[in-house]
Amino acid sequence: MKTSRKLRQISLALLLVLSVCMLAACGQQPAEKKETKGNGPEVALVCSAAGKNDNGYNQSAIEGLEEIAKEKNVAYKIVETSDALSVPDALKQLASSGVKLIYSLEYDFDALIKGVGGEKALAEQYPDTTFVIFNAQPNVDEKGENIHKNVISVLFNVHESSYLAGYLSVLVNENLDALFDQDAYAFELDHDKNRVLGFIGGTASDGITVFSTGYYEGANAAAKDLGVNYEVIQKLDAGFADAAVGSSFAQSVYTAGGNIVYTVAGNVGTGVTSKAADAKRLSIEVDANKDDVRPGYVLTSVLKNTDVPVKDLLTQYLDGKIKDSDLLLNYTLKSQATGITDLKTISEKIKPEGKETWDEILAKLEAVQKDIEGGSIKITNAQIGEAFDPSSLSNITIK
Repeated sequence: MKTSRKLRQISLALLLVLSVCMLAACGQQPAEKKETKGNGPEVALVCSAAGKNDNGYNQSAIEGLEEIAKEKNVAYKIVETSDALSVPDALKQLASSGVKLIYSLEYDFDALIKGVGGEKALAEQYPDTTFVIFNAQPNVDEKGENIHKNVISVLFNVHESSYLAGYLSVLVNENLDALFDQDAYAFELDHDKNRVLGFIGGTASDGITVFSTGYYEGANAAAKDLGVNYEVIQKLDAGFADAAVGSSFAQSVYTAGGNIVYTVAGNVGTGVTSKAADAKRLSIEVDANKDDVRPGYVLTSVLKNTDVPVKDLLTQYLDGKIKDSDLLLNYTLKSQATGITDLKTISEKIKPEGKETWDEILAKLEAVQKDIEGGSIKITNAQIGEAFDPSSLSNITIK
C-alpha cells in the first residue's frame, strides 16, 4: 500500500513537472506575427513625413501591410524617417539588408531613380529589390520610356475625386440655409461674402497640387453651372505635422467668409477639422474616411486607400508575379481605391425640410461622377506632369 501510494505521488509529481514544462514551452513559441523573423524581413514600408500615425495615407498602407502579412505569414518592417535617417538612407539600408519589396510613401525619388552624390541610382544598385513609389511617375526618361524595371509607380486619380469634392462644396455652400439647422452651425450665409473656399496643402509638389487643381476645377464647374463666382484661399507650404498651422489657416478662411476648407496636409488637417467643429463650419478631409472624426463638421473625405495597392503588390510578390507587373499602376474612381465618402455622416445632419435639396445635390454629383468615369469630363492630373492653367478657371479666382 505504501509503495503504491509513493508511486502515485511520484506519478503526480512527474505529471505536474511535465505540465509546467509544456506550458513554459508554449510560452516560448514565437508570436504569430512579428516584424522580423529568420534572417530579416522580406518586405518593408517607409513612411512619409506625416508618420505612421497620420490617420490616413501612411496608416492605411501600414494596416494593409499588417493584414496581408499576417494572413501570409510574411516578415515585414515599418520605417519612419527623421533628420537622422533620410528616405535615401532608409531605402539603401533596407535593400542592402536583403529586403526584396520596399514601399516608399515619401515624395523623394532622386536617389532611387537618378542617383545622388556621385552614386548610382539605388534601383540600379539593388536590381533584385522591387521599389514601389506613390503619387508620381519619375521612372521615365525624356522619351517616356521606363528607366528601371524594378520601380513601380502607384498613382491614384485623386484629381477626379477632388473634382467631385469641389463640385459638392459649391452646391452645398449655395444651399446651406436650406440644408442645415442654423442653430447647430454658424455659417456665413450672405452670398456676397461666403463664396470663398479654402485649400491647405503640405507642399507645392505635384503629389499635393493634384488634389488642389482637381478641387478648383470641380468647384469652377459647379460655379459656372450656377452662374456665380468664387474665390479660393490657398496655402501650399503647411508641412504635415503642426495642427496649429491648420487651425490658424481654417480660421482665416472662416473669417474671410468661407464655410469649407479642404486639407491635404497630414496631421495639419487635425487642426483644420478641430477648428471647423469649434467654428461650427465645415472641413474636407483626405486619405481615409474621417467623416466621423467630427460628425457634422466634415463634409466629406477624399479617399486615397493606400492599403489597396499595398495588398495587391504583396500578393503578386508572393505569387512570383511582381516582375510581370505594369510599372505604372493607376487606381481610378472605378477601382474604389479613390473617390469621396458615401456622405452618410453629413447626411444625418440634413434637416427634414432639406432632404429634397440634398437628394438633388446627390443626383447631380452622381451624374458628374459618371461623366468623369465615361471620359467626357477632363481634369488636370498634376501627378503625371499635366500643366494647370489658373486662367482656365472662368468662375474661380485663386488668392
